[in-house]
Amino acid sequence: MQAAILWPSLPVKPAASLRILLVESRPAERERLEKDLMRHGYYVHTAATAAHALDVHEEADLILLGLELSDLDGLELCRVIRSSSDVPIIAVTARSSELDKVLGLQAGADDYVVTPYGLRELLARIEAVMRRARPRRERAAPRTVEHGPLRIDSGLREVTYEGRPVKLTRKEFDLLHLLASHPGTVVSRDDILRRIWGESWSRRTVDTHVSSIRGKLGCSGWIITVRGVGFMIGDGLPDAASG
Repeated sequence: MQAAILWPSLPVKPAASLRILLVESRPAERERLEKDLMRHGYYVHTAATAAHALDVHEEADLILLGLELSDLDGLELCRVIRSSSDVPIIAVTARSSELDKVLGLQAGADDYVVTPYGLRELLARIEAVMRRARPRRERAAPRTVEHGPLRIDSGLREVTYEGRPVKLTRKEFDLLHLLASHPGTVVSRDDILRRIWGESWSRRTVDTHVSSIRGKLGCSGWIITVRGVGFMIGDGLPDAASG
């Protein structure tokens, strides 16, 4: 399992400070906003690319998403994150037309802020989005998924098998958790790629990660291959997997 984000320390640490993922490609704007947010008591982790944001977004309480990114359009990144997470997202952009705002909200953003804006406005919007999001996140799926001796804790991002820790990479954990959260359901390779890799990798990537997870669990039967379709969580029996 990869190390968690080391969120920067704060000048003043509130009892329950939000962890904000700031996705912004422009260095000067990224640094300025990071300092402003930290000064007001937020933990901030920055990402200059969509790829970085996809790797770390699950540890954030809220995402400030700049839409002008070098490796992927911000609206597409928003859709990818929203397909597998209910983390609140505020889009921050110079795109100011009514159509742009509609597209941002349709992509899954909870709010849309047009530059230039005042810091007080942004802070107020963050507070408003989090007030709306808390009840929704409190009703989220259970943090722990169990299948016999296999236990997956999404909060701690830990996997144990018969009480022993299983060290998975971030993507391996995401893949196993996705399958385990949909028992009895075949999840297609394309859906796995879209949810975990954002459609930016080859289909063979999924097979490689499945093979690695099986090896670490010590049994191929925990992930069943359904030929021509995808994968599903199994019961750990060695003869359960096909392909």
